Amino acid sequence: MLLPNNQFDHFYRGGDRIKALRGGPGGPQRPEEWIASATTRAGEALQGLSTLPSGELLRDAVRADPAAWLGPAHVERYGPDGVELLVKLLDAGQRLPVHVHPTRTYATQHLGCAYGKTEAWVVVEADPGAVVGIGLRRPMDRAELGRLVADHDSAALVDAVHTREVRPGDGILVPAGTAHFIGEGVLLTELQEPTDLSILLEWDGFAVDGDAEGHLGLGFDLALDALDLTVWSDDDVDRRIRREPWPRPVGPALPDEALPYFRADWVAAPENPFAVAPGFSVFVVLDGAGTVRAASESLVVRRGDVALVPYARGRWTLDGVVAGLLCRPPAADAPAATR
Repeated sequence: MLLPNNQFDHFYRGGDRIKALRGGPGGPQRPEEWIASATTRAGEALQGLSTLPSGELLRDAVRADPAAWLGPAHVERYGPDGVELLVKLLDAGQRLPVHVHPTRTYATQHLGCAYGKTEAWVVVEADPGAVVGIGLRRPMDRAELGRLVADHDSAALVDAVHTREVRPGDGILVPAGTAHFIGEGVLLTELQEPTDLSILLEWDGFAVDGDAEGHLGLGFDLALDALDLTVWSDDDVDRRIRREPWPRPVGPALPDEALPYFRADWVAAPENPFAVAPGFSVFVVLDGAGTVRAASESLVVRRGDVALVPYARGRWTLDGVVAGLLCRPPAADAPAATR
């Protein structure tokens, strides 16, 4: 099935690239589209949830028949509500703030949530010289961190994080607890744990009151404990980035360290059909046109479409001159998540 748009306002600018790819309202303040989402936005009852073509919420459909959507082995491993995945399109019309997402341990202890927010970015478009930031590059103790946040010292916090130029095809893993940002001029597909938990470290120039809203209601004294103060080496950064020749028609899009949390693969069918094993599958079409064939049904897809294929459709194939990103939850036999 093809998923309809699911865009809404955020506190940072962007969205025109999503409009060009997917349609919908675009900018100036709609820089995200939540895709195949069974996750609500923080503090909201329904916003964030994806609607199926029938009008039913994906969350409700999965709860009604989890084995059909996710597969018996997945349900046995992760539970009946365990989609385990949120996919987004994100168009950074300005640099995002330096921020951090809690680990599962922190979220369980302080937020009553079983998931943290390890995430990954697969770059779709990037302006020349566009960068992302990931991992602390210099020592910083808890007292200094608190002072920089309290003083709204954005320049110092941005400077404290490693930066890397990015290009289309790059896959970057961001473990929970890691300071990070996305630079202006980047369109990416984001895979993440199914939460909306973010702690802002700086927010000057953004349409948000970080002093009031940046700490998940915990207060910064407790919220800043979510940041892992480990200093990353250049090697630590580089091993979290999978960089392949572009265009990359077929193969993993992310470092193997992502496998306990989610899977992302570049797929294409320029000559022979590409086959996918049964399972909850989100296919973001980024180029060309083709056909998804599952069971006795076929679905024509083209650039900008998002196809959702549940487990019950069985093994499915993609054919035609088409390429895109296949996003899936972790496999039922994946290693256990550690953050």
